Amino acid sequence: MIDTQNYIQTVALRDVKCYAFHGYYPEEQLTGIYFSVDVVVTFTPNTDTENLERTVNYEILNNIILGEMKNTRKMLETVVKSILDRVVDNYPFIHTAEVGIKKLNPPMPGEIGHSFVQLSYRSANS
Repeated sequence: MIDTQNYIQTVALRDVKCYAFHGYYPEEQLTGIYFSVDVVVTFTPNTDTENLERTVNYEILNNIILGEMKNTRKMLETVVKSILDRVVDNYPFIHTAEVGIKKLNPPMPGEIGHSFVQLSYRSANS
């Protein structure tokens, strides 16, 4: 029998597109822009792999992302931290979590694909 305590599971949502009104400048908060959000978490899987209550539910991750993206903030750093805090609060058993937000085609001179802010969490027990 394999000891599953040595397993590390990853659950992620990548490239969740949102139209939101985050930005430092007032015009950004009026016109809005597209963002792309990634959330990646790792944890030791439960042996009951068919039980949604014993894993990280990516539907809940999506709801967290969409809810926080609706709350207009000046800084993406604030949004990233709010998403990460809610993920950790919902899933205290996770080992690591990473949240990244891309501001697609930010309104600056030149052709910029995206700006990016990311924040990571590591449990004291990992």
